[in-house]
Amino acid sequence: MNITYKLGLPEALRAEAVTLYWQAFGGKLGRVMGPTPKAHRFLSRVLRAHHAIVALDDTGHLLGMAGFKTPAGSFAGGEVADIRAIYGTLGAAWRLPLLWMLSDAAAQDHFLLDGICVAASARSLGIGSALMAAIEDQARARGYGSVRLEVIDSNERARALYQRLGYRVEKTQQLGLLRYAFGFRAAITMVKSV
Repeated sequence: MNITYKLGLPEALRAEAVTLYWQAFGGKLGRVMGPTPKAHRFLSRVLRAHHAIVALDDTGHLLGMAGFKTPAGSFAGGEVADIRAIYGTLGAAWRLPLLWMLSDAAAQDHFLLDGICVAASARSLGIGSALMAAIEDQARARGYGSVRLEVIDSNERARALYQRLGYRVEKTQQLGLLRYAFGFRAAITMVKSV
């Protein structure tokens, strides 16, 4: 199988991207962004195609993607109006503070990874490593000296990949009571110079 990596999510693959993103992050975000149909509508509305690098098979299907965040925006961003449009005023009122506490601001000194996911059927093919290399290339091309990411404490597979690729733990932030909303105890910040 030939795998192609490209900057930008083709619009025709938006639905596939939403499904893949939710499969990867629904366990972490489901209590706040669910139910699934609403989460899918929200993601379909907010995914910024030009803030992603995608892996495609030779038929053009999505195998994986890595989003990034810069001061100009993020892959899975969205505004207050987007949350209200999908969840209503009351739904937005309790979701917004929780999401705000979980958000990670883009910094001038690091290029920020905004999520990476690989389809279950395409795992162990080196796609995750190749997407991370593409993120690092993108960071260098934009003048950044390092890439920063966050991984949750329960995602040992991703953490092992990042360590193998040379990322080092910079800090661990305990979620405290937020762990009940998001289902994990800590967020681990990792950085790699590029």
